[in-house]
Amino acid sequence: MYSCVKTCSLMGLEGNIIDVETDLSAGMPKFSIVGLPDSTIKESKERVESAIKNSGIKFPLKRIVINLAPANIKKDGSQMDLPLAIGILKSDGRIKSSEFENFIIIGELSLDGNLNRIDGALPMVISARDKGFKNFIVPFANGDECGVIEDVNIYPCQTLMEVVEFLNKEREIKRYKSSPFDESVHPKYDVDFSEIKGQQQLKRGLEITAAGAHNFLSIGSPGSGKTMGAIRLPTIMPDMSFEEAIEVTKIYSIAGLLKDNKLMTKRPFRSPHHTASRVAIIGGGKIPKPGEISLAHNGVLFMDELPEFDRSVIEVLRQPLEDGIVHISRVNASLSFPSKFIFMAAMNPCPCGYHNDPNHECNCSLNEINRYLNKISQPMLDRLDIHLEIKPVKYKDLTSDEKTESSESIRKRVNAARKIQLERYKDLGFYANSQIPNSKLKKYCKIDNKTQKILELAFNKYKFSGRSYNKILKVARTIADLENCENIMERHVLEAIRYRVLDNKYWGN
Repeated sequence: MYSCVKTCSLMGLEGNIIDVETDLSAGMPKFSIVGLPDSTIKESKERVESAIKNSGIKFPLKRIVINLAPANIKKDGSQMDLPLAIGILKSDGRIKSSEFENFIIIGELSLDGNLNRIDGALPMVISARDKGFKNFIVPFANGDECGVIEDVNIYPCQTLMEVVEFLNKEREIKRYKSSPFDESVHPKYDVDFSEIKGQQQLKRGLEITAAGAHNFLSIGSPGSGKTMGAIRLPTIMPDMSFEEAIEVTKIYSIAGLLKDNKLMTKRPFRSPHHTASRVAIIGGGKIPKPGEISLAHNGVLFMDELPEFDRSVIEVLRQPLEDGIVHISRVNASLSFPSKFIFMAAMNPCPCGYHNDPNHECNCSLNEINRYLNKISQPMLDRLDIHLEIKPVKYKDLTSDEKTESSESIRKRVNAARKIQLERYKDLGFYANSQIPNSKLKKYCKIDNKTQKILELAFNKYKFSGRSYNKILKVARTIADLENCENIMERHVLEAIRYRVLDNKYWGN
């Protein structure tokens, strides 16, 4: 007897609808799966047979052939277990109703018939919904993750027998909805800007970074506060919208990093170790998975001790920083993952860390310093909007009882600046000053003749590149937005220029 159950298989963030076609016929007992299954699906034969038997159902001793259509698409993932079992039971007459044809069924089976959580449930549901499907049977553990989608019916189940009884209308399972997303509730953090003593310039730079989603490079001796500031950047960034939260949750669901299987409400903060490989940063594998730059989507990617990373690892960041998306090509697949993130980099000025430090003597030779700094190429420096030299914190600042500004206070100004940008760039496909296309700079970053002359003098003196010039205008636009100024003033451009002269000091640009 023939049956067809619909399920989903992911290729990157996009899901393909898969027909699990099952045919049971008389003959020598045999269980075959065709249609380009991967090893995980091939192994599911043992899980499916044991799960059916341990659920109190007799496994059919017949010739079982299962085809995963379309047959030309590579399928992977343990989510095929449940649809395979349902297909066998339907073909064997154990499931009488035909309503399952309107369902997308996903789930991994344990040997005792329980349903285990799967990776990628949310992007599967969203992809299938976009293709017109409304009803989904998912593992109970994935209920909160999938229940955030408003216009679909999610039916979480705990066991194979529950699914069988539900499809046979012998059991009622209510449609599941997660707690509604509240954009007004700010996530709590364990760190705060009020803990940073002194370092007003660092705080100012981070505020501009958060307000315009700019990339940031800090250079300073050990213990000056570079890492401390970077870790606290998410606390002043605008809260994620529902759409942004869905995007981030989809990526973490595929990667198997979703905590508590719930919607992510905090902006990601990724800080890979300097021994990370290019594949770990960009993503990849036989079937490509998201890397650190995609896991940092809508959040922050922090690379501490930047020159300690392999130069090839640093250079592969160039294209994602410009495009906000990474394309990964492999023999089995060519996929794209979103990678719009704020890039935070911190480094010492030399191998020993004390070059230009007023309190310590540097033991490095000039050649050692140049070799260390030249691990960061000029094209990479061009892509970092703000460059700041962080001086050692002063003793009087460390011991001062004066209250410093909290993250909440700074975030209010950041939110106000972002609101201006959202209104300005409404329906244009971008939302922050750092993302302004070069073709629209003249429209949104107008400056008067006097300011233009100042910028020309700086351009010639510091030998800025065309990209650096554009970055200065975008940072100046953000500084103006923080002051709620419609036009970019002379002081805004002067401050933006100060954030670009550091490479002239250290790299001799």
